[in-house]
Amino acid sequence: MKISIIGSGRVGSSVGLNCCLRKLGDVLLLDIVKGLPQGESLDISHQLAEQGNDCHVRGSNEYADMKNSDFIVVTNPLDPLTHLALKTLRSDKQKVMGMGGMLDLSRFKEHISTLTGMSRRSIQALVIGEHGENMLPLIRFSTISGIPLTAFINNDEAHYLVSKTQSIAAEVINLKGATVYAPGNAVSAMIEAISENTRAIMPVSALLEGEYGYSDVCIGIPCILGSNGIEKVVELELNQEEGEVFKSGVDNIKSAINNLQL
Repeated sequence: MKISIIGSGRVGSSVGLNCCLRKLGDVLLLDIVKGLPQGESLDISHQLAEQGNDCHVRGSNEYADMKNSDFIVVTNPLDPLTHLALKTLRSDKQKVMGMGGMLDLSRFKEHISTLTGMSRRSIQALVIGEHGENMLPLIRFSTISGIPLTAFINNDEAHYLVSKTQSIAAEVINLKGATVYAPGNAVSAMIEAISENTRAIMPVSALLEGEYGYSDVCIGIPCILGSNGIEKVVELELNQEEGEVFKSGVDNIKSAINNLQL
């Protein structure tokens, strides 16, 4: 399998490294900056060599080298750009998706673990909605080893988890200038579900066509990912409060989409 990554900066290189650590296939790093993808490919290859990992990584400045690759959108504003990519490429909606929800989910799980003191491996959680200020960490749909999260936390702690998940990206960016490792892992997890046909349920930015009551907008929703890309959208019954936050995200994304089309 060939995995093509457009952009070989910190996030792109992190995606490439994580894909190789998961042994998903050979990686092509692409960038307009001469020498950058070639240098990153060498650096990653040196790490892989010591580990006995035979994934091949190469760098290129020629976009023709990525022929026959599918797309996962990572660039912000993520949901509007996922919509733009889908419409520009005129691609099957199953084949174009955005990363946001998986990244938000990783942060949500970390906060749950820190607050409850429970092992990260025991936590199952879900974040949907806009990748931004209207993201929706779903307390009701999160569990610890199958036990509802609400059995371990009170209402104040639930509000804290939601608020912390919504604000932590800005904190990381303020401290170090960018988020790198978690996005790299999030994208590679999605690629693994597709390349290995695991049919895992993951929150990704996908095109709505009537699901959740909305159409012609890309937003984070749980989907089954397999060899055909988005194989099914999973619809959840949101309560009033959750529905209002989700709607705010839809409205915000649609406004951004309209601005992109001006």
